[in-house]
Amino acid sequence: MNLTKEAANSLLPHLSALRRELHRHPELALEEHQTARLIERELDALNIPHQRVGQTGVLGLLRGGRPGSGAVALRADIDALPIQEQNDCPFRSSHDGVMHACGHDAHTAMLLGASKLLAERRDAWSGEVRLMFQPAEETGKGAPDFLAAGCLDGVNRVFGLHVAPDLPIGTVGIKPGLNNAAVDGFRILIRGRSSHVSNPQLGVDALYIGSHIVTALQAQVTRRTSPVEPVILGIGSFHSGTTYNALAETAVLEGTTRTISPASRQRAREQVESTASGIAAMYGGTAQVTWDDIASALVNDPPASRETAELIAALRPDLTVTTSRPLSMGGDNVSEFLLKVPGVYAYLGVSNPQKPETLAPLHSGRFQLDEDVLPTGAWLYAACAAHWLKQERETGESL
Repeated sequence: MNLTKEAANSLLPHLSALRRELHRHPELALEEHQTARLIERELDALNIPHQRVGQTGVLGLLRGGRPGSGAVALRADIDALPIQEQNDCPFRSSHDGVMHACGHDAHTAMLLGASKLLAERRDAWSGEVRLMFQPAEETGKGAPDFLAAGCLDGVNRVFGLHVAPDLPIGTVGIKPGLNNAAVDGFRILIRGRSSHVSNPQLGVDALYIGSHIVTALQAQVTRRTSPVEPVILGIGSFHSGTTYNALAETAVLEGTTRTISPASRQRAREQVESTASGIAAMYGGTAQVTWDDIASALVNDPPASRETAELIAALRPDLTVTTSRPLSMGGDNVSEFLLKVPGVYAYLGVSNPQKPETLAPLHSGRFQLDEDVLPTGAWLYAACAAHWLKQERETGESL
């Protein structure tokens, strides 16, 4: 199949227009209705059958024109963030307080570009490419719906990518093994008993209990966790009390844990629960902990990672592959797909020192990327799919 750099680069005007349309109209997790319609519009133009997964996910089913079996999956996330955009550009967000500050607009445009590259060459390959446009990555949703719908059944490889402002344009990060931490969210509901502040003995101060839980949880990291195994335990929200002169009857804490192994993940949960319940009981209250499983640890399959790095080196000498990207304690629930099917999640450099606006970090109101990277992302998606399908056809075996 003739998947050249030049063929991909010819898509830049279209991919830029798509990315800017998406950027101008960002939608939060599970609200990506307009985004899903745009994706369906583009797939229809390429004669690619598609179906909804959940309310706002889209699965495209692209079959090659040659006889043969085999299936690979390509994934892009499509949701935006509750962040106010600070960029002054013609395509800045039209929705106050909502922005594509994590590059999902670019991911979506890149996968649509790959769809075009593969669809226009479908007579040159066999098998099936499943195009997974996943909603709600930022809240840990979306991926379970694709799994429950059987979107990975019979798939032998999965590939995804994420833009990376910590890498320069022209660089692709492919790290075998552990890349990202597991992410869990928790909510602690503390119940006490209200009374006037002048008679504290008649009440149970939920706010006071909550403040002790916050400080005690930090000690779980510094005093009960191995210093050579990264663990993050953070509280991001604390709400309690209704007036200045009454003990608070309830308090609600919300936070997150970030861990790198199943054992440390379970241990962190136990520590949060025992700390909260123990301190609450000490002061006469109760604490109820509820959990939200956001993402498992993200682990790239080593053989697939090596194959992908070799493929890029062979076909795109203009790109630099790095395999030593530091461990990230941020999460991405593409990890759920990688638990089921061997695959690769790559990081695509998007910063350019010649364009200072591209140097802001992810989840910043000033995040911007060098759009010259859009064809590279499209090429990576398409090239990995074509390579793995060709490999399976030639060997006659599942990868």
